[in-house]
Amino acid sequence: MIRRYLKLPFAIVAFAVLTSLHSSASAAEQQPQYETRKLTDNVYIFRYGGAQAMFVMTPDGVIATDPLNAKAAAVYLQEIKKITPAPVRYVVYSHHHLDHISGGAPFKDAGATFVAHRRAREHLLHLKDPNVVIPDLTVDDQGTALTLGGTRLELHFVGRNHSDNSLVMFLPKEKIVFAVDFLPVQGLPFRAMPDSYIREWFQSIDKTSQLDWNTLIPGHPSRQGPTGTKEDVRALKEYMTDLSNAVRQAAAEGKCFDQAMKEIKLPQYEKWGGYEPFLPGNIQRFCEFWGRGI
Repeated sequence: MIRRYLKLPFAIVAFAVLTSLHSSASAAEQQPQYETRKLTDNVYIFRYGGAQAMFVMTPDGVIATDPLNAKAAAVYLQEIKKITPAPVRYVVYSHHHLDHISGGAPFKDAGATFVAHRRAREHLLHLKDPNVVIPDLTVDDQGTALTLGGTRLELHFVGRNHSDNSLVMFLPKEKIVFAVDFLPVQGLPFRAMPDSYIREWFQSIDKTSQLDWNTLIPGHPSRQGPTGTKEDVRALKEYMTDLSNAVRQAAAEGKCFDQAMKEIKLPQYEKWGGYEPFLPGNIQRFCEFWGRGI
């Protein structure tokens, strides 16, 4: 179900029923500060630094996602205007974490309607950050869809994972999903996986995989590029399963936390992004799961 906080002139159709990987400093130095890449005739990826968002062109306007931060958002809006004079009708938040959504002001000033999961709105109202646009419309756990100019964007809540309000944005015609932070591509989840729900994270991976898509746009580009595949999602689940099994054994042997963080190595993933800096924190989070039950 979708909850209305403003009356909208555009169609919103109820639909029943997208960890974090940050680019390394060296990788960031090798690429321009921002880039706009055309993925299909109507779908684009906007990257600023080590974060990226998706926007969708339609005859009746633009659906944008994650306005990132204030500096990024100004460029983001300019990049959209280079492609089309059509207005941005909607901005959809992937989740409430401020590194992905704090730049919404210029989009709001231009008349966009903001959409997020209802718990994202609750968190943002509590945080009271003056730089963050509070969502006008909210999505319940059942999900919903936005229909604009003949394009359908489904908003799926696949469970708690990297946050308790992450939305997977699915374009069924284009077979593209946009999912942020809980589906890193060939990379480890960020540090100690803050604000995470381990058991449900596995379920979220499965539910996202069950959607009929071919291309994943993650919230952070990987070493292999700006997109991923279902094979990348399968590999992520393998990594998390291998990590979980290793930490579970260490917890049973009384090695959590420090000893496990020093001893556990998963060399089959050592070429993934973030392996060296993030593995100890990943182990710490799974020690909390297997050692403390949280």
